[in-house]
Amino acid sequence: MTSGPIAGTIGVEAAAALMAPLTELVVEAAHAILAVNRRAMAVSDKSDGSPVTEADLAADRVIADGLARLAPEIPALSEERVASCSAPFKGSFFLIDPLDGTKEFVAGRGEFTVNLALVSDASPLLGIVCAPAIGLIWRGLVGRGADRLSFTEAGLSEAVPIRTRPMPDPGAPWVAAVSRSHGDARSEAFISSRPGAERLALGSAVKFGRLAEGLADIYPRLGPTSEWDVAAGHAVVVAAGGTVTSEAGVPLRYGERGDSFIVPSFIAWGDPAAVRPV
Repeated sequence: MTSGPIAGTIGVEAAAALMAPLTELVVEAAHAILAVNRRAMAVSDKSDGSPVTEADLAADRVIADGLARLAPEIPALSEERVASCSAPFKGSFFLIDPLDGTKEFVAGRGEFTVNLALVSDASPLLGIVCAPAIGLIWRGLVGRGADRLSFTEAGLSEAVPIRTRPMPDPGAPWVAAVSRSHGDARSEAFISSRPGAERLALGSAVKFGRLAEGLADIYPRLGPTSEWDVAAGHAVVVAAGGTVTSEAGVPLRYGERGDSFIVPSFIAWGDPAAVRPV
């Protein structure tokens, strides 16, 4: 397999300058999704059996055009265009899921997101997670903090800083963010091994947003997922004070696997002091 695109490494200052226009771009993609009639839209299956809709493709077109305009020098990897890319990616690149939670979207629920991350040297540096149906955005720049905004047709609200919370004492009640549509036995066993768990069922990358703003303590996903599902939320959680690791407790890295863009498993922790290997 040939190597993926290579770009120079983007630093914090350059990423900070991109935050506002990227936020506006993600909101534009959100409006493109909301403009699709879910009752009449076309739905098809990809080669892996997962659904893709005209809303996924509409959001992808908006983001692709916007990134080509805003940062043409930075390669972009989107779930909807992964067939034209190959690992590994080096330097800096955008990692995008134009519509995360397509099953939630097709089912008529509101917990789907637009995920956009800027990865630099295999680590997420900037992340934006936008939930179109509930009008919320969580975003973060590692080293500079995270915030939450709301949006409507009229525009964006003022940003409110967000922060993860300390893990409660052993035995005290704590909150595990769990997948509404992709539960797995290993994640459930991990949660059950810690007394006092309360489960918060959510769809898509909304789980990262709720963790980043201190409404959950841990989000375990001990089954395979894709890098574009995780990277934006990873950046938001880290910027808010948390961390995202492998089962071994090692921070996740992106674009480096030579065979795929699969994340075998991960755990997002609101409190880095709580990290322990599985």
